[in-house]
Amino acid sequence: MWKRLSVLWTVVRGDARLLWRALRHPRAPGWLKVGTLAIVAYVLWPVDLVPDFIPFLGAVDDIVLVPLAIRFLLDRLPGALRAEISQPLA
Repeated sequence: MWKRLSVLWTVVRGDARLLWRALRHPRAPGWLKVGTLAIVAYVLWPVDLVPDFIPFLGAVDDIVLVPLAIRFLLDRLPGALRAEISQPLA
């Protein structure tokens, strides 16, 4: 499981940081928190769409679905909030 988490982190590092900043923002919508919780539950849940014991395909579903889900959430943020969280920290 740790190997899977480290691979996922390298794939989604930038988007995960944006998601974290959006979650900590005072105007973060409630659906963003629910969606993020669903992504975390999917990564940690032992049951996958494609079982991990199938070589190659077991990890590919996580490597593909998790970044797509994070990008899906980020693309649906309100424009003003997206602009605020995208600016570099001072």
